[in-house]
Amino acid sequence: KAGNAIILRGGSEAIHSNRALASVLQEVLESEGITADAIQVIPVVDREAVNIMLNQEEYIDLIIPRGGEGLIRFVSETSRIPVLKHYKGVCHIYVDSDADLTLATPVIINSKVQRPGVCNALEGLLIHTDIADKYLPKLAEELKKHDVKMLGCKQSVKITDDIMPAMDNDWGTEFLNLTLCVKVVDDMEEAFEYIAEYGSQHTEIILSENYSKVQLFLNEVDASAVMVNTSTRFNDGGELGLGTEIGISTTKLHAYGPMGLEELTTQKFIVYGQGQVRT
Repeated sequence: KAGNAIILRGGSEAIHSNRALASVLQEVLESEGITADAIQVIPVVDREAVNIMLNQEEYIDLIIPRGGEGLIRFVSETSRIPVLKHYKGVCHIYVDSDADLTLATPVIINSKVQRPGVCNALEGLLIHTDIADKYLPKLAEELKKHDVKMLGCKQSVKITDDIMPAMDNDWGTEFLNLTLCVKVVDDMEEAFEYIAEYGSQHTEIILSENYSKVQLFLNEVDASAVMVNTSTRFNDGGELGLGTEIGISTTKLHAYGPMGLEELTTQKFIVYGQGQVRT
């Protein structure tokens, strides 16, 4: 409808599959009276082809890189075309002193274990010091059943032997596996500071039954999705009713969060006049 085209460039390991899929799509377009050129695949795997594409600002309006953080940063730094960025998903859950701990455990397990290799999986767990001694050993026992490896701060390591000391470079890491960082915090302000330093503006969760604390968390934390008493796994285009997504943008313009069809659409103003002039 919009008269746009798409250029696809996949990884070298899938070049033959990509060509085959594009061929099928092009055949479908032609059968519907649409030019096959509306879908194109860069037929080579040489990265130099990407560098050339990233300089075609006269012909290409938007670049959407999908892949690891290294690829996305390379594209962002090289491109002369606007880029929708999805650097990484370092998602956190803060377990407040007023949390319902029977609710907290399945939410944490789901966030970390259901699909640990995706961007909306849990990577960091913050627990209020008032409940840490009571709750951490029980939680660690449950996470251990799912083969979760826990790396923690000095205080958390003292509470349970199931938590190993974290290295400095573990904090803020997108593990994409069954590794989880755990930190005990004195108050919500310390949680805010930690999230601001180590989060990736992807998904942040508070588990609490205290309305005032919940509202403060929602207002103060900067992320594409800030949620209450639920799994990080819900920051997903399909789950949020947006349909199939192209990714989750962690930059604020022009899209922030899951990018569905609406987020990939711009407006064109059409005006019918009858001789009107501006005064």
